[in-house]
Amino acid sequence: MNRSLVDKIAQALLYEGYILYPYRPSVKSRQRWTFGGLYPRSWSEAQESGDVWTMQTEFLVHGGSDAAVEVTARFLHLIDRTVGKLLAPVRELTAEGEPEFQSVETLRIGAKTYQPWQEATERRVEAGEFRLDDLTRQPRTIPFMFPFGREIETLRNGDGTVVGLLVREQQAVNGTIEVSSVAVAEHLHRVRVKILNHTGLANASAMSRDNALVRSLLSMHTILGVRDGEFVSLTDPPEQWRSYAAGCKNVGAWPVLIGAGTEHDTMLSSPIIVSDYPQLAPESPGDLFDSTEIDEILTLRIMTLTDDEKSEAAGVDERVKKLLARTESLARDQLMNLHGTVRGLRLVPQEQSHG
Repeated sequence: MNRSLVDKIAQALLYEGYILYPYRPSVKSRQRWTFGGLYPRSWSEAQESGDVWTMQTEFLVHGGSDAAVEVTARFLHLIDRTVGKLLAPVRELTAEGEPEFQSVETLRIGAKTYQPWQEATERRVEAGEFRLDDLTRQPRTIPFMFPFGREIETLRNGDGTVVGLLVREQQAVNGTIEVSSVAVAEHLHRVRVKILNHTGLANASAMSRDNALVRSLLSMHTILGVRDGEFVSLTDPPEQWRSYAAGCKNVGAWPVLIGAGTEHDTMLSSPIIVSDYPQLAPESPGDLFDSTEIDEILTLRIMTLTDDEKSEAAGVDERVKKLLARTESLARDQLMNLHGTVRGLRLVPQEQSHG
């Protein structure tokens, strides 16, 4: 498996929707996390909103009896960040408990502004490697769980007094990965990977979407590798296997080959449809959290932000702060490269005159 390349491409897609331009909490985007979200089952069924709780990937593997597939799931797990203003500032927190605080929408301390936000942690579930013949006889179900977590960060003023808190809470999530296989032709298997969110909810019908989001598996991706076999392109399969490729049912995901252009040992199943062998443009200066946009457009837009807008954006979290710093430090030739690059030229046969 080309782990290095697939991780880079998955990383670019993983943060789609993490924060949308103009990158500031005060300018609300209508909806974040529009791709690849798996919500708790009870929420999906109670709301009938189209927010799904399962994702299914099906693909073809050509190989003999020893062929095996490796399955890894990656997603984002939200962290709800609350900003608290202490009712009575203290020099240090004690072990007796948290000081009393009031949740606020904005807290300014010196030159810094703090606001509530939904951060994210990257999660990886290594489901394992499975021989296709074994999967055909006995499908596998792999459970996973990430527990509740809570952290407190103190916010101090110029003399070191604690005047505020950042309270980060991460709700528990749990789910399963189901892996199965069926032989569809000689030395050809159709493999299914299904990911389900089983996180329990109380009174799901009355719960807000934000509360469901922090219990969801967001931007879900599946990374696939094969040993002693090869993946078959679903976009351009060999003629003899086209009907089998057409029979693969992918729900909320689309598997594509990863590599330099000829390899068949790595696949990425993404909620965003891309072609086989996607590549990151070498001119791209870094993640802009919107992989379906154009770097040139977003970079130019970022450069038009006022100093106050940039200050507010930098207060969102470290990822956005780094994005702003990177954009402002781009050299002139880097900016010019974003406007267009010639990757190769070919001769066009001259039309012969018939006059």
